[in-house]
Amino acid sequence: MSPFQSMTHATVYIVITVIVFLIAATRKNPFVIAGSFVQEVFTSRKYLLHFAALITILFFNKLEMWIEKRIHYKADFTQSIYGIEGNFVSSIQHLFHNDILTAISSYFYVVIFPAVMITSIALYTFKKNYKLFYAICYALMFNYMIAIPFYLFFPVNEVWSFHPNVKLLILDVFPTFEQDYRPLSGLDNCFPSLHTSISVSMAVIAVKSRNTFWKIFVPISSAFIVFTIFYLGIHWLSDMCAGVVLGVVAARLGLRISEGRLILGEQALLKRPLKNNEL
Repeated sequence: MSPFQSMTHATVYIVITVIVFLIAATRKNPFVIAGSFVQEVFTSRKYLLHFAALITILFFNKLEMWIEKRIHYKADFTQSIYGIEGNFVSSIQHLFHNDILTAISSYFYVVIFPAVMITSIALYTFKKNYKLFYAICYALMFNYMIAIPFYLFFPVNEVWSFHPNVKLLILDVFPTFEQDYRPLSGLDNCFPSLHTSISVSMAVIAVKSRNTFWKIFVPISSAFIVFTIFYLGIHWLSDMCAGVVLGVVAARLGLRISEGRLILGEQALLKRPLKNNEL
C-alpha cells in the first residue's frame, strides 16, 4: 500500500512530524508550545498582523493560478531551458533511482517541507525569538512576491511533463499526487523553485537560532529537499539556482527588516512616558 493515499494522509503525517520536531528541539510538551502561540495571537496585535499577512501570502499561489487562466499570455520557455540543461535531471534520477530513496524523498517534499515552516514559527514563538518569527514572515512574503511574476510571465513546465526520460517518481508513493497536490501549484510554476527558495530561507534563518538541533537539522533538510526536486523529476537545474538566490536574498532581507523593526520598537518603548504605576 502506498504511504500517501490522499492529502488527508499527508496532513496527518505533517502534524505528527511537527510534534516530533518540537519535542526534539525543546524537550517540552507540544501542547504547551501550541498554547504559547495561541497566547501571542490573542495578546499581541503586532504578532497577529504578521501571522495574518503570512497566511494571506500563502494563498497568492492560488491567486496566480486564477489570473493565469484568465490572461492570454501563452509563452512557454521549457524548450529553451531544456536546450541549455539537456539531460541533467534525467541523469540524476537514473543514477540514484531506488524505491526506498523515492519514499524518503517524497516524504521530504510533501511533509518535511511544510513541517519545517510550521515548526519554525512555533519554535521561535515559544522561545520569544520575535526577530526570527518576523524574519520568516518577511522572507516568505519576498519569496512569493518575486516568484509569482515569473510564474505568470516566464512559465516553465516541470521536467517530467516535458523530458521523455524523466518520470514523476512521487507517483510511486503518492498515486493521487496530481489530483490532490496539483491544485496548490501549477504545472508551469517552475522557475524559480519555491521548494528550494523557501527551504533555503528557513535554513538561513535557522542558523541564527540558538537552538542547536534546529540550526543543524534545517540546513541539512534544506539540502536534501534541493536534491529531491531533481530526483523526483520536478524541477530543472536553473529552477534550483534561481531558488537558492531568491531564498538567500529573501532571508537576509527578512532578517534585516525584522531587526530594524525591533530596534524601532525598543526605541519607542524607551521614549514612552512612564505611567504612575511604573515609577
